[in-house]
Amino acid sequence: MGNADRTDRHLADIAHDPDAFEAFYRRHVTDVSRFVARRVDDPYTAADLTADVFLAIIDSAHTYRPDRGSIVGWVFGVAHNVVAAERRRARRETAATRRIAGRRLLDAADIARIEERIDAESSARRVYALDISPIAARVRLHRARKQLRDLLTDPIPLPSTGGNAHGYA
Repeated sequence: MGNADRTDRHLADIAHDPDAFEAFYRRHVTDVSRFVARRVDDPYTAADLTADVFLAIIDSAHTYRPDRGSIVGWVFGVAHNVVAAERRRARRETAATRRIAGRRLLDAADIARIEERIDAESSARRVYALDISPIAARVRLHRARKQLRDLLTDPIPLPSTGGNAHGYA
């Protein structure tokens, strides 16, 4: 029985046996690297994604079913999924960057000006428009200011660039 047969037959062992993983890795790393490199522009990204492919293979080795195809086909399927996940992540990051591009973040002076504009509205007008008591109007105004201040001072969450599509750093 050849080493390749042993690697294919005991694929689930790669998650627990370093020797089995090493044999599997050596057998497939060149093909996976080439597959990934043809699909991404940056060599550093290709190297990261190649590593991600093998991490994904370790995580999902128990799901391989020989009756559904060869081990090589399964490995390339995992590689395809990893590359596709990276492309989706990059598209989300680009979309987020476009949404905030050219926009200036608000500073403390901007927040103060917004609060002044809110204060410019007389209490009597607010009470009349809302049909509530003056005290209830002041409480609502206080809560609205706090919510606005919280919204304007929280940083805009952007996708993380430190990890990869699978959450590995």
